[in-house]
Amino acid sequence: MNTMSRRSVIRGSLSLAAAGTLARPYIANAAATTAIVWQVQGFVPEEDAAFRKTVADYEKASGNKIENSIMPFTALNQKAISAITSGDVPDLIFHDAPATILPQNAWDDKLVDVSDVVEAQKSRLSETALLNSSFYNGTTRQRAFYLAPVKQATSPFHIWGDLVTKAGFKLSEAPKTWDAFWDFFKPVQKELRAKGMRKLYAMGMQITTVGPNDGNGLFSYFMVANGGQDIVTRDGKLHTDNPKVREAAIRSVEYMTNCYKEGYVPPEALSWNDADDNNAYHEKLFVMDLDGTLSTELAMIKTNRKAYYEEAVVMGLPNRNDGSTMPCFLGAGGGFIPKGAKNIAVAKDFMKYFMQPQVMNENLKGGLGRWVPVYPQTVKDDPWWTDTKDDPHRSPYVHEAVLGPTIPAYNGFNPAWGQVNAEQLWGQAHADVIKNGMTPAAAVDKAFSRAEAIFAKYTFG
Repeated sequence: MNTMSRRSVIRGSLSLAAAGTLARPYIANAAATTAIVWQVQGFVPEEDAAFRKTVADYEKASGNKIENSIMPFTALNQKAISAITSGDVPDLIFHDAPATILPQNAWDDKLVDVSDVVEAQKSRLSETALLNSSFYNGTTRQRAFYLAPVKQATSPFHIWGDLVTKAGFKLSEAPKTWDAFWDFFKPVQKELRAKGMRKLYAMGMQITTVGPNDGNGLFSYFMVANGGQDIVTRDGKLHTDNPKVREAAIRSVEYMTNCYKEGYVPPEALSWNDADDNNAYHEKLFVMDLDGTLSTELAMIKTNRKAYYEEAVVMGLPNRNDGSTMPCFLGAGGGFIPKGAKNIAVAKDFMKYFMQPQVMNENLKGGLGRWVPVYPQTVKDDPWWTDTKDDPHRSPYVHEAVLGPTIPAYNGFNPAWGQVNAEQLWGQAHADVIKNGMTPAAAVDKAFSRAEAIFAKYTFG
């Protein structure tokens, strides 16, 4: 195996009883051959070790060989885009956040349809996982599966419970609606500063113009909390002309920028990248934030066990501001095959093997549960996922991501949303209010105007 580098920002079972034996690989040993696989590097070493084990088990079962190269997230993104553009591609790319790549390349007809891979497990997949794995092809004018999903993740709240207690508050008494939940932490900041923590902030709110992902994700949650969930619908249409959507965006920008201007968010948040909020959390620069996966906590599982087991708290979502249940956004990870791959048969065979419930479950548990299964039944059948005795964080995360209401990322509905996010329209709207003195309404209208221009480039048949 060729390990290209190690992510520098965050370093560092019981298997599900099988209903039957593992399905035999789909290629006979007599046809054994090699597939080139590019794999995204995990946030913790255990993820890479789990992937290596899955590869080794597959090689033993099939007789095929996987030539696996591991590379960090940004490097993989750049290399994958370059390869797909040039046509010099691997046989399979295994990615944590393929929604940054797949929608546009599916639209451009540069990916191999893997519907036959997904079909074998389709009945087990949640509706959200299915939607996160299918994309519209601008050439065929149809949606198809271009991702073989094996994992998914969401964004829980990460809270320093010990700081809440030190301030004289109880997390159990936090309000159950969105804005009020965030408001709960404002007096926590006041009390902790009075106790000498003068540089501490209530919230690690990612209102960044840098990105690439956290600020966009946070704004989408605020939109849902304020009734603007249908800004993009499954038919790929943008609904910035809907008064309810516009009002939700204005309320979101107003609340978030007010938190910043009132001093509850670190000043440097305007230029945070996706690792900066994690680092700031570990330094106890703020009390809470909303951020993807359990990477924030798992970074401490070996280096600061007291913080992991006694001080940090993971919580799911409160209700929307109108009191209705708040769904969480899910992102799916897995494998996809670029057109031009030389060994599509083995690439598909490996993903069919990986998508078997027992194989997937063993892999994700080996990775410490930072990613959760795309099969809800797996979580229900295996108590490891909801056990609170051995791990305080996994159960609330799993209840949010798998057992509660979920919705797919908008990227799969229309590739235009990816460009909207890449241009950081929502972070720019926050900056327009904070730095340029615009009203939230004017900032939203500016962002909406640009979003409409981007979406106009894509028409669905």
